[in-house]
Amino acid sequence: MPKEVDEDPQVTGKNRYKYFEWPFLPFYKQMPLNVILATQKQDAYNYVSVPKKQPKIDLVRTQGTQTDYRDSETQTDPYTPEYVVCQDTIPEILTLATLTWGRGLPAGLAEVEMIERAREKRAWEATLPPLSNGALFNKRRKMMNDMERKEWAFREHEIEKLQELQLEVLKQLLKKREDDQNEVNINRLNAQWSKLQEEKEDKLSKIRHTHVSAIRKMMMKGRNVEGKFERRNIINEYNDYASQVYGPLSRLGRFPDSNSERFVVKNRFLNTYEGLLELEASLPDFVTQPRIRAPKPKVITTKNKFLKRSARMDLELAEVHQALLDKKRRGPEPKKKLFFLQKKVIPSPRLSTPALEMCSSEEEEIEMAVVYLQKLLRGRVIQNMMFEGKEKRLELINELRTSHWLQEDGRLVKKMEKQVTLALQRQRNLHEEKMAMIENHLGGLEGRVLTEMFDFLSKELIRLQEERRIHAFAMLAERQRRIREAEESGRRQVEQRRQREEDEIFKEVIKIHQSTVTSYLEDIILNTEESTAEEQAREEIQKMAKEINDLAYEIEDRRTRLQSEEIVAELVYSFLIPEVQKTFVKEKVRNLQRKHILAAHQIIHQSAEKVINQTEETPQPRQRPVTEIDKMFARLKAKKDEKSD
Repeated sequence: MPKEVDEDPQVTGKNRYKYFEWPFLPFYKQMPLNVILATQKQDAYNYVSVPKKQPKIDLVRTQGTQTDYRDSETQTDPYTPEYVVCQDTIPEILTLATLTWGRGLPAGLAEVEMIERAREKRAWEATLPPLSNGALFNKRRKMMNDMERKEWAFREHEIEKLQELQLEVLKQLLKKREDDQNEVNINRLNAQWSKLQEEKEDKLSKIRHTHVSAIRKMMMKGRNVEGKFERRNIINEYNDYASQVYGPLSRLGRFPDSNSERFVVKNRFLNTYEGLLELEASLPDFVTQPRIRAPKPKVITTKNKFLKRSARMDLELAEVHQALLDKKRRGPEPKKKLFFLQKKVIPSPRLSTPALEMCSSEEEEIEMAVVYLQKLLRGRVIQNMMFEGKEKRLELINELRTSHWLQEDGRLVKKMEKQVTLALQRQRNLHEEKMAMIENHLGGLEGRVLTEMFDFLSKELIRLQEERRIHAFAMLAERQRRIREAEESGRRQVEQRRQREEDEIFKEVIKIHQSTVTSYLEDIILNTEESTAEEQAREEIQKMAKEINDLAYEIEDRRTRLQSEEIVAELVYSFLIPEVQKTFVKEKVRNLQRKHILAAHQIIHQSAEKVINQTEETPQPRQRPVTEIDKMFARLKAKKDEKSD
């Protein structure tokens, strides 16, 4: 349970309404009719009066309060009514009887958690097995050990939380103390700096004053270095307005304002009535009798009979002024036809003036009797209220009466009562001293037992903390070992995968080299076969051409014109027409195959783009350096393509 802290009741603060209320007095007025409230003071520097918005006046205003209770009758804690517990029932709310106002009430989050833990513990106690046999006893003991271990863990958590809170509070206090100390140091430094600055200014002012006086003395000495006696030059002094004649120095003993009365003008023409009359008679006539001449008409035209600019402006202003006056004198304009419906405000009818009905003398007597009866009832009510107040404040009256002088009998009775009271007080003091001694012995025994128990618990708590810390270190070491094993296995797998990739690359490179050598040898063999066949074909063609040439010369010598034409026609029919038919058939086949070629090209390009993208995303393998065999193979492939074209 938290420590009980008595809060400030704030009787004169925000909780004032709990201790005071208005007195219930009939015909009580808040303020007499002859009371006038003081007006608000205005600022002496507010020379210009500014209209202010009138403040809103409340209908009800509190002028004062008066208590109806004494301090001993004041209730500060909430009231707890009496209760009766039925037989064979244990209400749950009775488990909260230890909570009081200021110590757990009103309930907060900690109290709610405590209540929930108490409920869980009661539910757990209900589930404990009975002590009927050994197996149930062992099970019960195991459950109780588990619960005790949980409670120790919870208490450890609570202790850690309290330690953290205390640490935070300690940090805040240290920070506050440091800030206060820094502020005090800064204030001390500022005060010291200000003091030193003031001393510095004083010293500087003294030094300046000494410097000025020294310079002045040196200048005075410099004017008469030889030390000759000089006469006073009155003319130069009166010509120099900075001399001692016009501005004497007070440090030389001259005070110009000491005889200022002699500079006051004293003239009989201004101080006496006869002098004023004589002064008025000596003045000329135009001073006392002014002459007024009629003003000449203002010229508004120039020599060329044109209006001046100022005259034109005056005429325009007069026209505008006249237009404004005409508009002002003009009557109200007729109302325009309304395009929309407008609400017409109907003024409320004036109430009729009440008239006083004249009643007869009998009714007046009855009314006076009723008024008198009301006065009697009101007086009786006030008497009853005074009697109730006297009964309620009887203790206060008795207390006040004890302070006054009592009669002889009353004093004797009071003396006897005082002796009896003192005897009872002595007995009570003896009893309290005896009980205090017993409580001190019991407290010492309890403190010794509690000290040993807390010592044992603290040692057990330290042992448990160390045990848990060691277990946590072991768990961390095991976790670190597993993490390192996982990292090592991952590196081993990556290394094996890289080794397999390098082996495959080496196999592919060797296979490519073998295929390159084979294709190179095949190309060499094919080229040699082609060159040999070409040479043999050229020799045979030359032989056949020679034979054909000889035969042609013989036939040319023997043939006629008709045979020549027949030969030409046969050549045209056997060479030109078949060539044209061949080119036409090739073009037709090419047009038929073009759409298939385009479709194949699209498929090839799409697959090639996918492969390129994949190769760009994946790391490129190392390329094999170009050798002389590769260059030779490329040249042979180019020659082969040229021959095929």
